[in-house]
Amino acid sequence: FRSHGSGSVGDGTAGTNRLAPVRVGSSTWKSVTVGNGHTCGISSADTLWCWGANDLGQLGLGTNVAVYAPTQVGAAEWKVVAAGARHACAVRSDDTLWCWGENVSGKLGDGTTTNRTSPVQVGSTTWSTVTAGDNQTCGIQRTGTLWCWGYNSSGQLGNGTTVDRALPTQVGTLDRWYAVDAGAYHVEALLKD
Repeated sequence: FRSHGSGSVGDGTAGTNRLAPVRVGSSTWKSVTVGNGHTCGISSADTLWCWGANDLGQLGLGTNVAVYAPTQVGAAEWKVVAAGARHACAVRSDDTLWCWGENVSGKLGDGTTTNRTSPVQVGSTTWSTVTAGDNQTCGIQRTGTLWCWGYNSSGQLGNGTTVDRALPTQVGTLDRWYAVDAGAYHVEALLKD
């Protein structure tokens, strides 16, 4: 409900704090995720929309200009979206994974540390879900395997090291993962028994 001047509430204003819920746009929504000053959501039509702070391209719109109301990201259909502190990642309807925004420690998973203002594809495999922490990202592939990448100072990537990874790195060898969520410096995942 609070904007902090970035327009992250999505009601078309910047710097106006909201002390009670306000409606965002005229669409109906399937899901929403929030970062540090930016917000993204998937509409009931499976289109992806982002708004708020955009200094590092975290809205995926091809610019670094903040927007204060929902703005569509590309023309594709999307299934899942997750916002980190200053980046976001989403799974398209064809199960491909795309990330954009700040790329500290390789958290976009494209093998670089270059910030991206537009979505870039992560590998060539298919994904069922994704989560974004402050500076790390994890996803579950359609095979049920768990992969993480980005900042790893506290071992949050789960690969037994504290080395950052700019490409997805598999967590163990199990293939029965079905849910994952990331915090600032840790990750939790659910395994089918």
